Amino acid sequence: MASGVSNLQCEYYTPGVLGIANSSPYNPCMSYQVLARKYRPAVFKELEGQEHVLQALINALDNERLHHAYLFTGTRGVGKTTIARILARCLNCETGITSKPCGVCSTCVEISEGRSIDLIEVDAASRTGVDDMRELLDNVQYMPSVSRFKIYLIDEVHMLSRSSFNAMLKTLEEPPEHVKFLFATTDPKKLPITVLSRCLQFNLKNLSPEQIVKYLAAVLDLEAIAYDESALWQLGLAADGSMRDALSLTDQAISFGSSEVREEPVGEMLGSIDAKLVFQLLADITSANGQRLLETVAQLSDFAPDYAALLDDILAALHRIAIAQAVPGAVDNSQGDEQQVLQAAERIPSEQVQLFYQIALIGKRDLPLAPDQQSGFEMVLLRMLVFSPDPLPEALSHTPPAGAGAKPKGAPREVKRTEKKAPVKEKKAQKNKEIIAESEGKNLTMIFLFEKS
Repeated sequence: MASGVSNLQCEYYTPGVLGIANSSPYNPCMSYQVLARKYRPAVFKELEGQEHVLQALINALDNERLHHAYLFTGTRGVGKTTIARILARCLNCETGITSKPCGVCSTCVEISEGRSIDLIEVDAASRTGVDDMRELLDNVQYMPSVSRFKIYLIDEVHMLSRSSFNAMLKTLEEPPEHVKFLFATTDPKKLPITVLSRCLQFNLKNLSPEQIVKYLAAVLDLEAIAYDESALWQLGLAADGSMRDALSLTDQAISFGSSEVREEPVGEMLGSIDAKLVFQLLADITSANGQRLLETVAQLSDFAPDYAALLDDILAALHRIAIAQAVPGAVDNSQGDEQQVLQAAERIPSEQVQLFYQIALIGKRDLPLAPDQQSGFEMVLLRMLVFSPDPLPEALSHTPPAGAGAKPKGAPREVKRTEKKAPVKEKKAQKNKEIIAESEGKNLTMIFLFEKS
């Protein structure tokens, strides 16, 4: 048994009891590190997005204008804790306070591996009581052991109790010079205003699908894993602005697709609908191909989709098509469908796009009233197929043709006749009658248009 195991070609292998390799977190043969942890940025330049936060922090570090408390807010997986840890390295790097930590000194390595004694990381969700906070604050007065600053990194700080916040207010307002506080939270509204006023607050934005796809492509290139760009767009959209979610989904896609990230397996894994099918539905409607339309719906039904979400996808596509028609240069590739949007904008008349949008909007509202979601969804598409906008009747057009009021050359000049001025009361009565007649005419026009539509 020992001889069989010893034949493993691994430079990290060390035989243990009975010839079985010792398992160690630092042994890549025995453990796998997930992508979200393996590719966690170690310096500011490796971060994707959040330029507004990075620029402020880099300038503050370079000019040594350091605040004693920083608050990072944003949804899950956008880089709050990562930025806080990078900032801790910048503050305690042995080369000095810098925006570019060396990453090789003992302090940087200890912070990266989570074993620095001067970086106290606290999970506020599990230590919410006032006694826990008092225990932490009792050590604030003591100097750091080996580093420049003693840094308190409190994650999910909004989970602290009211008493805990009150206990830390005085220390947070006037901490010792060797202490820095780094807070991270997904819900800043739950923090007392007295705490917010004592911190520099940085709001992190959700990442766009385009930024996520760019980062995933770089990671998969480093991992030497084959992928389809369309599959990355599906993952980027499913991540909903969170880079950590995107990397976790990528891990799942690699396992599901046998060490490849391909379009069809990823769509099957996510249970999502490819954007191409949404544009295919619109193409079937504009070409009046009812048979092909129902075949596409039947193809979609194999995925057991959420038809309300599918109507949302159609509405989003119509919105982008309308923008492309109104302002051609305003459409970008942030959703990975720029070419499809531009082609649809050329093919579908603008008034038809507006009608489709209204039908889909009303159809989504009425979808819960249908016998089942698929039949309700099919009826929405059939309405788009049957109804089309008609031009306004000529009788309703009040705009006179060009030159209609012009007099022909050489026409005899009209002689103005002087009429007897009517009394003021009669003038007012006549004016009121004209206003009433005009308003009635407008109402009739509106009723006619409504019935016509």
